Amino acid sequence: MTLSIVIPAKNEAEHLESLLPRVIAAAPGRQVIVVDDGSCDGTAGVARRHGVEVITQPYGKGNGAAIKRGALAARGDYILFMDADGQHDPAAIPDLLARLEEGYDMVVGARSGLSSQASVFRWGANAFYNRLASWMVGQRIDDLTSGFRVAHRKKFLSFLYLLPNGFSYPTTSTMAFFRAGYSVGFVPTAVGRRAGRSHINLLRDGLRFFLIIFKVGTLYSPLKVYFPVSVLMAGLGGLNYVLSALSTGSLRFTNMSTLLVLAGMIVFLMGLLSEQLTNLQYKNVEHEPEGGDVEPPPL
Repeated sequence: MTLSIVIPAKNEAEHLESLLPRVIAAAPGRQVIVVDDGSCDGTAGVARRHGVEVITQPYGKGNGAAIKRGALAARGDYILFMDADGQHDPAAIPDLLARLEEGYDMVVGARSGLSSQASVFRWGANAFYNRLASWMVGQRIDDLTSGFRVAHRKKFLSFLYLLPNGFSYPTTSTMAFFRAGYSVGFVPTAVGRRAGRSHINLLRDGLRFFLIIFKVGTLYSPLKVYFPVSVLMAGLGGLNYVLSALSTGSLRFTNMSTLLVLAGMIVFLMGLLSEQLTNLQYKNVEHEPEGGDVEPPPL
């Protein structure tokens, strides 16, 4: 097994000074790539002094964009992703690699408990994402949004076009691996408090994280999301009809009953169409044959 380590970083010069020596010690001889996402504090210079490869972006494009640049530059059979802010302990890298040897295509370092989260809000949101995603895939997902993970490089690259440029790349990649039938494992890991200030703003990114909920559903199985909504709306229409008939004695459909039933039908048809589009989206995912070499689809 050959391994590449990708570390996206924006204004993390201070934290990289202590992190990179620990990464190199935990994974000696491995390719280490720091993707400088438009930093203005000398992040790239710190990385170069420690002898790792550096990719510099002229301006900040987002965590997901940095991940994609690093993945394209990786040469190992597997890619390990970790944050530059000191939350992820390089000493846990061997644990993730050991789990890969059990036959997994992706292994995620799973956080546990409130102490591993940046705030109560983040803990509650992540717990909700985990439950929703577990229901969608029919498998337990211990941590949907952890950025500490290792994945088969060629399989990860085959989903590169799906990944957003923002902070939700872990969610998208996890669900994409499940959707394609690949094996995803989880290893409990201790996660420290972030050193310094987070780049995530509660007000700015709150709605964005909320929309991830719907993205999870539409990425894996849209009909699982649309069908309950359509049944609820049509059921409310039927209930409105029954109540109107009992109160007025007329068997005619009211405007509200008709509107709700039609809205339920439209939502169901939208879900059915989305399901077909999702199937087409994964139809061309190239599964690597044993011992073969598959190039990722063009971006």
